[in-house]
Amino acid sequence: MTHTLLIQNDVAAENVRSYNRTVISASDIDNGWVFYIDGKYDVDGYDEVFEVKQPASGSLTDLWMAASPEVVLTDSKYRGINPDAEDFVNTASLVFDAFKPVHGDIISMTADALTGTAEQAFAVSQDGSYKLAWAAAPSGSLLSLKYIDTGHVPYGSGSAVGSQRRTTYKFEVLYNEVV
Repeated sequence: MTHTLLIQNDVAAENVRSYNRTVISASDIDNGWVFYIDGKYDVDGYDEVFEVKQPASGSLTDLWMAASPEVVLTDSKYRGINPDAEDFVNTASLVFDAFKPVHGDIISMTADALTGTAEQAFAVSQDGSYKLAWAAAPSGSLLSLKYIDTGHVPYGSGSAVGSQRRTTYKFEVLYNEVV
């Protein structure tokens, strides 16, 4: 199974510290998946860690997106042994990085972060899913991204680095405000 590849082309979180969080989840989370923050994680030693939950009706705005460096955890001990970014997932019960997508951010991601079979003009948050859904129109009441372009990201490992590529979809964030 491959996991989402995420590229933060131009995001405000690069310059605004309050748009970045250290989070933890009870489920494995791919980069590019969205969620809401359900408050601080109530475990000693995790003072600045926030707990995440899957979007649900009533929590489809003010969302955050997983965006950790793709350093693969291979056997619960060692990071970085497997150089294949497609194998990377933010592992359940381990802290990972998240950012808040805001109006004007430009991000690219592979199809693993999207549901639906056909490219449409927008991608929006959906009830009961960490993934965004292709949509014909944006919604001012949901996290909404405008589709810009299709591209590719090279990948591979060892002597084959750059010998393969995956399709990416570039988006501009339109809405993600609290209503």
